Amino acid sequence: MPKKTPGPDLSLAGSSSQAIQDYIKAIFKLQHGDDSASLSAVAEKLGVSAASVSGMVKKLDKLGLATHSRYQGVALTPPGRKVALEMIRHHRLIELYLQKALGYTWDKVDAEAERLEHVISEEMEDAMAAFLEQPTHDPHGDPIPTRDGYMPTIMYDPLSTIQPGQTVRIRRVKDSDADLLRYLGSLGMYPDVVVEVLDKGPFNGPLVVRVSAAEHSLGAKVTDSVFVETIAGVPA
Repeated sequence: MPKKTPGPDLSLAGSSSQAIQDYIKAIFKLQHGDDSASLSAVAEKLGVSAASVSGMVKKLDKLGLATHSRYQGVALTPPGRKVALEMIRHHRLIELYLQKALGYTWDKVDAEAERLEHVISEEMEDAMAAFLEQPTHDPHGDPIPTRDGYMPTIMYDPLSTIQPGQTVRIRRVKDSDADLLRYLGSLGMYPDVVVEVLDKGPFNGPLVVRVSAAEHSLGAKVTDSVFVETIAGVPA
């Protein structure tokens, strides 16, 4: 197994290394391509004040993990992206391990992984990946970065955009709402499950779908949170 390239040294941050990792991961998820993330968006995502974000961004800049300009927001440097991808790999491997090895349901793994992602060793990361047979996706369908820091970017369509008569396969679902995940689970709507779209109400009305043999009427909050791809060979 190839040896990992050492990542940025966060020892300069002392006891705040966990907070630094949280900020870096949040910035990574808010950036779109080469765009910067606004400080207000970072504050909203982490539930902290604008002053806290401003102070941390200055620290990240000093550590060489991010750059900040007054009118363009904050963007990660290559070392910052490396830290973000490492944390995301930890998080998603832990989620899958909790589900596969310990029997956690998919609505409970995110909160546990948030706590554990900062403390597992590289040895533990490798052991989990080997146990899971080098997985590529977490329980919610999100890609797991590779050991050397590569993560593919694949865009899927929200279920809400699919028209009646189409058959699709669920590829990923948003993992931020545990209640929504429990509801989707009760309908059997997991990644890789096939869904037939039967009808669509006007003015953003409910979407009627068939999952296995059961029909369900789904509101916009549900269908905006499920991402799918059209199955090849099935006419639109």
